[in-house]
Amino acid sequence: MLSVKSLFQEIFDNDESFRLFCSIAASGEAQGGWENGRIAALVPSEERRLAPRISRHAADEDKHGRIFRALMKKRGLEPVPVPSETDYTVLLERHGIGLAHAKLRSDRPLTVPDIVVYLAHSRVTEQRASEQMRLLRRHFGDHPEVGRAIRMIANDEDDHLAYCHEELLRFARAGHGRAIQRTLRECALTEIRVHRDVSLAVTARMGRILRWPKARSALLRAGIHGLYCYERAGGWRRMVSLSMPDRRDPLGGPATTAPEYA
Repeated sequence: MLSVKSLFQEIFDNDESFRLFCSIAASGEAQGGWENGRIAALVPSEERRLAPRISRHAADEDKHGRIFRALMKKRGLEPVPVPSETDYTVLLERHGIGLAHAKLRSDRPLTVPDIVVYLAHSRVTEQRASEQMRLLRRHFGDHPEVGRAIRMIANDEDDHLAYCHEELLRFARAGHGRAIQRTLRECALTEIRVHRDVSLAVTARMGRILRWPKARSALLRAGIHGLYCYERAGGWRRMVSLSMPDRRDPLGGPATTAPEYA
């Protein structure tokens, strides 16, 4: 029977599919770490209080990248180049979501509107990351090989999402509410398209590695298109709502370490 658990179990059990899965994840986390690190360095003077929190976000993303690389190393596997059509973070940037890398590579300080864009982009993408990690934690939180890593990353992603809610609400109270809602909507509608395209590309790659029957691949593609239709019809709204989180100031302390994976 095809289920989320059986699908990921098959991917985790095969070295080649596991290596591709971890390579894609590690690359995305490393890219997120770099972006957040540059944003922390370029925070405008009036928002310097955010710099340690953004640095903490960067450190968490870097840690996640190390964890995925360590999971491969434990199996004696080396990372593989990430196929361009599966590179979620790069594709988002190409579609104009988030802050342009050219801006992040310069030494000119960012503006407050730039920080609002960064937080809105993060709120949308962290929603996706939090949901995906909760799904993996539900099915593989006790897995002997990947369970500890999944639990750690899932907890961090929940913290990142809470941080975005908290800071965006603060900016909304400061008069940026209309810009926040406009940016959130634009980001969400673009993100769901990119997520669909990346999911189809990853599924095609995994299908070739695992030699899935055509019927199974077709069923998975239909499911991906079905999710996109749901999100396009209104499911995207969950990515743009804002509410004060139960976790207050979740990135206010030092980053947790992962010595068992480093």
